[in-house]
Amino acid sequence: MSTEVRVPTLGESVTEATVATWFKKPGDTVAADEMLCELETDKVTVEVPAPAAGTLGEIVAAEGETVGVDALLATIEEAGAAAAAPKQEDKPAEKSAQPQSNEGKMVDVMVPSLGESVTEATVSTWFKKLGDTVAADEMLCELETDKVSVEVPAPAAGVLTEIVAAEGATVDASAKLAVIAEGAAAGAAAPKAAEAPKAATPAAGGKDVEDAPSAKKAMAEKGIEPASVQGSGKDGRIMKEDVAKAASAPKAASVSVAPAPAQAPRGPVNADDASREERVKMTRLRATIAKRLKDSQNTAAMLTTYNEVDMSGVMDLRNEYKDLFLKKHGVKLGFMSFFVKACCHALKEVPEVNAEIDGNEIVYKNYVHMGVAVGTPSGLVVPVVRDADQMSFASIEKTIAEMGTRARDGKLSMAEMQGGSFTISNGGVYGSLMSSPILNPPQSGILGMHKIQERPMVENGQIVIRPMMYLALSYDHRIVDGKGAVTFLVRVKEALEDPRRLLMDL
Repeated sequence: MSTEVRVPTLGESVTEATVATWFKKPGDTVAADEMLCELETDKVTVEVPAPAAGTLGEIVAAEGETVGVDALLATIEEAGAAAAAPKQEDKPAEKSAQPQSNEGKMVDVMVPSLGESVTEATVSTWFKKLGDTVAADEMLCELETDKVSVEVPAPAAGVLTEIVAAEGATVDASAKLAVIAEGAAAGAAAPKAAEAPKAATPAAGGKDVEDAPSAKKAMAEKGIEPASVQGSGKDGRIMKEDVAKAASAPKAASVSVAPAPAQAPRGPVNADDASREERVKMTRLRATIAKRLKDSQNTAAMLTTYNEVDMSGVMDLRNEYKDLFLKKHGVKLGFMSFFVKACCHALKEVPEVNAEIDGNEIVYKNYVHMGVAVGTPSGLVVPVVRDADQMSFASIEKTIAEMGTRARDGKLSMAEMQGGSFTISNGGVYGSLMSSPILNPPQSGILGMHKIQERPMVENGQIVIRPMMYLALSYDHRIVDGKGAVTFLVRVKEALEDPRRLLMDL
């Protein structure tokens, strides 16, 4: 018996992943729940465990391949599977003298998950035709929704026997697209394989490849020439995502999409310098961080307001109770819990900083899911402390410490990084004295903390030395007015300079 190893759930906003590393090779014995491979998404690294014990059979998705949610990664042969395999292999030979083995299992090709708010899609292109032999996880067709283009992989290897939804048909989220006769490959595949090169010949030249309809539409809207876009689809086919990359690139968009290094916008580099340079491909996480931050700047009317806070009150309170706090709660009392509490306090007074824009509506949130930016070896991630406004200092410190550790180890789940309503970023741990943080969309506000530095301050006509920190609030001016932003930052300053205000809700 064969068990399928499929891509696990990656999160609502993540539709694909890249196979980073296989820990096993075909023929290796694996135990149930033993790690088989590692997937890299644009946000986190996901390990895939073995669903059953047995022997690793075929690896369908090799290292470096991009796969969708629930796509087939590999198969595990359980005890007795080897003996059963030949019978299934004999099935495709419809003209053979063994009709009883021609009864292959019929597998339905269904519409994949389109997302919570998407109820239907249009079949834009079929990559295969009736009678074609398909491999497991090979792309069969492309669906186009009002938000994204979705490629549909084959759920099993075999022969495409029926296409239920033709090109141009509109299907709902649970519709059947086609039927595959599973395992029908050996006999039927030979003649079809011979025909394949003929059909592929024009595509090899790159001139008769049909680009995705969604990509054509996007290029027309943005005024982008197809020649300036590097296609990532089959045979160099331009996909909608390729157009988005080209549009969001800097002026010299050919840097990321041009196939030839000669078209890159860099100036001349002499041979000695070139020999000492190293080129490393961007990870999906880094590329997505870059895209999201640039999208944030392009979408939001982002503005930053600044203030400074005397940290004497927090530092004195922390020094007085840190030992007792550690003894009772088993976690150190840091600065983050004070800032989280101060922000929750200020968000109640200025709720628009905790809101977001959805189309023509403003969504006000009667909760605070606090995102806390964490630097990791692979990039910046933002785990979310849910319902932070209802948590104690100890609970906040424990949650942040635990999430920070798992973030650096790449063990955070997608659910733990979604749904944030406001974000705090602490550049001070790296020595930053002043910066303007970039919004974490679709949020409308982000607070930047900085280095605590002693500076001369004037109090009651006297010059005194105080531990000061600059605070920066970046906000979306479409929803937050200047008055609200300044008020928010002043309330945070007041709560930190006199932490007793937090206890009395002042």
